[in-house]
Amino acid sequence: MLRSIRSTFIMIGECFKMSLANILGNRARSFLTVLGILIGVAAVIALITTVNGFSGSLSSSFSSMGAGTLTVTVSGSDLKSGMTTADLDELTELDAVEGVTPSVSMNARVSRGGSYETGISVSGKNAYYFRQNEDLLTRGRALNITDEESMTFVCIISPDMVEEFFYGVDPIGESLYIDGIPFLVVGLMSEDGDSSIAGMMNGSPDILVPYTTAMKMNNTNVVTSFTAYLADGWNSETGAEALEAKLDGMFSYEDDCYEIMDMSSIEDTMQSMLSMVSALLAGIASIALVVGGIGIMNMMLTTVTERTVEIGLKKALGAIPWQIQMQFLIESFLLSIIGGAAGIALGLLLSLILSKVMGTSFVISTFAIALGAGFSAAVGIIFGWAPARKASKLNPIDALRSA
Repeated sequence: MLRSIRSTFIMIGECFKMSLANILGNRARSFLTVLGILIGVAAVIALITTVNGFSGSLSSSFSSMGAGTLTVTVSGSDLKSGMTTADLDELTELDAVEGVTPSVSMNARVSRGGSYETGISVSGKNAYYFRQNEDLLTRGRALNITDEESMTFVCIISPDMVEEFFYGVDPIGESLYIDGIPFLVVGLMSEDGDSSIAGMMNGSPDILVPYTTAMKMNNTNVVTSFTAYLADGWNSETGAEALEAKLDGMFSYEDDCYEIMDMSSIEDTMQSMLSMVSALLAGIASIALVVGGIGIMNMMLTTVTERTVEIGLKKALGAIPWQIQMQFLIESFLLSIIGGAAGIALGLLLSLILSKVMGTSFVISTFAIALGAGFSAAVGIIFGWAPARKASKLNPIDALRSA
């Protein structure tokens, strides 16, 4: 029994040696065969790793933009169309809520001197908003509580507005007309503008004014969109539950009066989309592996034809069919594994280059490596089986006669 097992291992070792010798003896043909597997595996590794790196960077950006915040959109009910200033003050008294920043949006006609523009984005904010976005201003002052309570006509403008209406002039202290009303420019926004999740989704406004002033210009006394900043120790889930309980009472427990959106729900949707894209790209790249497998099958069939006499001699000397089949399977397996190993190395190199170019994180995906290695090994076995079986079924007399 032990002698039989030992002889089997010796035979397999000899098959490996003969397979390597045959691959090296046909370098050009072997290289072209391996190239198909190499390209396929490299494409799978590069695509999956790059998408995973992009996904990780996107998740980090989302988390930093929306950490500890809940964005609420109010559709209202028949009795209550939105949130009043008193309602927002009640929300800030919750243990879960550190502060609230309402958002009142409008499009306006803006003019100065003989220049004017229509459809300019104007957003109403409160003083707490600027405490949470300290890097928003480059010059001047932020909007304060006095501006809110007095509904003052002051504004903060973006660099585009500076270029459009104050070219060559210091805008601080100058007047800008919004829908015919003169507003005093008290501050300048940075180039990046609003980097919060709400700003990313809705776009950074061109002009910021006190939210109470914006409500007055819109002829309304309610807010339909606001962001709640959670207090320390509260996560999105528990904070949303506390906020829901309060809002339900405000809207008399009617359904569909508001929607609370946190970063986890947006991130889950984005991750789901990226997973689908990753699977689709991996599927497309896998086509190259199938093509490479066909190349292996073609080479092995040619090899069987070229080595007919060798196969006939082995069978005449007592080699049994499974031994012949094993030799050719090992050869096709080696070709695919060589291509797979080279493809993994090339794929990781391409992923590193792409991550540097795109500015995303480079994370080695063990799943992608396992998938590439598994695919290449499976291709070698599956596409090498038919030629190996053909070799094992050759009649030794017919094989020797063909010499």
